[in-house]
Amino acid sequence: MPIETACLQVAILGPLPQIFSYALPENSGPLPPGIRLRVPFGKNSRMGILLGYGDCPPDITLKPIEAVIDTQPLLPQALQRLLHFGAHYYHHPLGNVWSAALPAHLRKGRPLPEVVPRAYRLARPEELPSRPGKRQTALITLLSAPTPVTEIPAPLRPLLQQALKKGWVEARTLPTPQISAQPLPYALNAEQCHAIQQLRHAHGFSCWLLDGITGSGKTEVYFETIRPLLEAGWQVLILVPEIGLTPQLLARAQARFGGEAVAALHSAQSDTERLRIWTRAAMGQVQLLIGTRSTLFVPLPRLACIIIDEEHDPSFKQHQGWHYSARDMAIQRARLENIPVILGSATPSLESLYNVQQGRYQLLQLRQRATNAPLPEITIVPLRRQYLQGGLSSTLLSACRDTLAAGNQVLLFLNRRGYAPAVLCHDCGHVLQCPRCSAALTWHRQQERLRCHHCGHEACWPADCPECHSAALITAGQGTEQLEEVLRQRFTDTLVWRIDRDALPGREGFASILEQIHQNQPAILVGTQMLAKGHHFPAVTLVGIINSDQGLFSADFRAPERLLQTVLQVAGRAGREERPGQVLLQTHLPQHPLIQKLAAGDYQEAAQLLLQERIQAGLPPCTALTLLSAEAHQRAPIQRFLKAARNCAPPSLHISGPQPALLERRAGFERAELWIEAPTRQEMQKALRIWLPCCQQLPEGRKVRWSVDVDPQFLR
Repeated sequence: MPIETACLQVAILGPLPQIFSYALPENSGPLPPGIRLRVPFGKNSRMGILLGYGDCPPDITLKPIEAVIDTQPLLPQALQRLLHFGAHYYHHPLGNVWSAALPAHLRKGRPLPEVVPRAYRLARPEELPSRPGKRQTALITLLSAPTPVTEIPAPLRPLLQQALKKGWVEARTLPTPQISAQPLPYALNAEQCHAIQQLRHAHGFSCWLLDGITGSGKTEVYFETIRPLLEAGWQVLILVPEIGLTPQLLARAQARFGGEAVAALHSAQSDTERLRIWTRAAMGQVQLLIGTRSTLFVPLPRLACIIIDEEHDPSFKQHQGWHYSARDMAIQRARLENIPVILGSATPSLESLYNVQQGRYQLLQLRQRATNAPLPEITIVPLRRQYLQGGLSSTLLSACRDTLAAGNQVLLFLNRRGYAPAVLCHDCGHVLQCPRCSAALTWHRQQERLRCHHCGHEACWPADCPECHSAALITAGQGTEQLEEVLRQRFTDTLVWRIDRDALPGREGFASILEQIHQNQPAILVGTQMLAKGHHFPAVTLVGIINSDQGLFSADFRAPERLLQTVLQVAGRAGREERPGQVLLQTHLPQHPLIQKLAAGDYQEAAQLLLQERIQAGLPPCTALTLLSAEAHQRAPIQRFLKAARNCAPPSLHISGPQPALLERRAGFERAELWIEAPTRQEMQKALRIWLPCCQQLPEGRKVRWSVDVDPQFLR
């Protein structure tokens, strides 16, 4: 189209479904898609992304843009196409998708920082301060040899800037960091060598499932696979599901490949630090980038391979805002960039196993541990009629005592934070509920607070029961805090570490605890999901699963799969080196088929049984599922909207509901949903493109908050 009759098509950064048109700036040449613009919006200004040019709407005077922020697109074409695909597939506003993909400072319109690597050193001795203070003396000592800015402590950096202005410190540009691979720490076994050989010969787009038991050396397979790529100057992206897994993997990668060209990116960093690493990666100064979900959208101009570690983990699915799966989007990015992608796990998701069966993924298996240590034996501990102390049976307590006496460590897994998951009246049975959610309040004894783990509501311990006014209020059930208390009382001379979100002050606190654990002194580790996967604890020889029954009867059809994965992942922390390990699985249902499969320790057979059940029931992964969720302060408008939405749905969709959500009330909102099923993802997408615009036009939709979750991983 002639540029004289065109207008700019702009996606405003935020949850706005429309694309907005603006007049071209005067005396400007063609602007490339993917740059940031500051545009007038209502009475204010907003940041937007230029999508391209369109025909000017007739009889409308368009507002001109206020400023062009960038001269070049922030993201390359492949990443722009990925974001458009993500907005299209998950039916989410494109502006909000761009917003999720960019660092916070870029969303606010800040320029890209200068990240040329520099080192600083003393310049002219005659310019040095005659009577330097403490900090000046520290800086002078530090800069007696050329020092990169990353090695200069933050308190000294303002002084560094003053010294540069005064001339007694000078800067010089360093060469771009290069990978310097260290030799392998140990000889690889035949299975590892075969996997590396296959992966190194992967060219173009291909998807590989690396199915390796816990301790089989998947990380070394990753590193040896990508070593030739890094040495040749290419870039590699490794995604992990949780921040807690980054310190250990980053330390291993830096020890193997050098520290300058390896970096990690995650939400625990400051916005300034995240932008600096983002920019370094975009300029090619980071060759190996490790990070969580949003790291997927970092521009890497020489990207040669993507690795998704613990690919089964549901944390790869974003549960707020844009409901994307980082695993699935990583596969799509690999397809767009025509590079291989590796999915690694000891307990692969049923979706990945199904894709192997369908010929979409190629399978590589590691069936033996890298250290040749045997897998720990899993023993069922029946709890019926047993006296329990804080949820611990006498069998497990005796095993803990013997393990500590032998100089080893114990890991006890309980996926419940707090002291007790419920508080009830001993006289009338009333359970203290969150006033804003349909959930019981959890008692946190150390903070002396009742807390809702869904909305964050807090309260003090009440003087009496709100129902019958009895003072006989008691706790019910066990959490990690109570388990820690019991263990400290039973093992007074033993270190007990509780590892959950309440006990650790951020990522640094977790890294500090990990350092102490790796000193391999006798200790007890009590933890939640934070300990369940990816960690290597050489001295842990006993793993105790405190409560394995809570995942057996959930209304979420994925609960048995998650129970299987979690228990086997935790079990894999035991006996990873020369010390043999054992696992004690406490249960009130020792004869349950899934418990029996867990005791056998064979994930493949159990997963195949679960997969067959899914296929027979017509559930994912053999079919496509979408949730249409709605919430409001009253139930009536939710029901009216969901019924109206169901009535206008295409006949190709099978819809169940309206039905209450698993958590019917959260943060003061009533919640319900529609289950939408289709035989394939293609048919689902075709129908959603017709149906969702109709839902947006429903007048009933204006009185509720509603959202769409394509391929949901949790029923919430």
